[in-house]
Amino acid sequence: MRICVGQILGAHGVRGLVKLASFTDKPEAVAQYGRLTDEAGKRSFTVTLVGAQKGNFLARIDEVADRDAAQALNGTRLFVERGQLPPPAEDEFYHADLIGLRAERIDGSKLGTVAALHNFGAGDILELVQDSGKRPMIPFDLATVPAIDIARGIIVVDPAPGLLDEDGPVEEDAA
Repeated sequence: MRICVGQILGAHGVRGLVKLASFTDKPEAVAQYGRLTDEAGKRSFTVTLVGAQKGNFLARIDEVADRDAAQALNGTRLFVERGQLPPPAEDEFYHADLIGLRAERIDGSKLGTVAALHNFGAGDILELVQDSGKRPMIPFDLATVPAIDIARGIIVVDPAPGLLDEDGPVEEDAA
């Protein structure tokens, strides 16, 4: 399995530098895993960080010598083999390890399958896909996802009332 650790955001200057976004816990680690590959695994790159700019890195790629070659890589996502990454700490997970896990309620009933993990700025969100084709999104926090068992391929979900369509609206007592 390969894990996406960064993405080339475009060219910087005329000497072949690229702007690089890192998706690693320690952002500078993106250049410490050795050769990185594109999504297809057909091209490989050696990345050296040379500076920072607006929350991203400026990097030199050994195989890129000019602005045109750097710009041609715009949007390229960079991957490493899962085995090249350190094991996650307890209660930490690589996004790729969660994709495809079965999501079930506390009572064991199937809720769906983890399709993606997003963060739009307000915290991590799991996107599930259900047999019906619906794609609910739930907070990825300890209250909503109290247990994850990678070995068994299961996450346990305890959604707040009304969080999922099938729960229906929360009714208030008319007192």
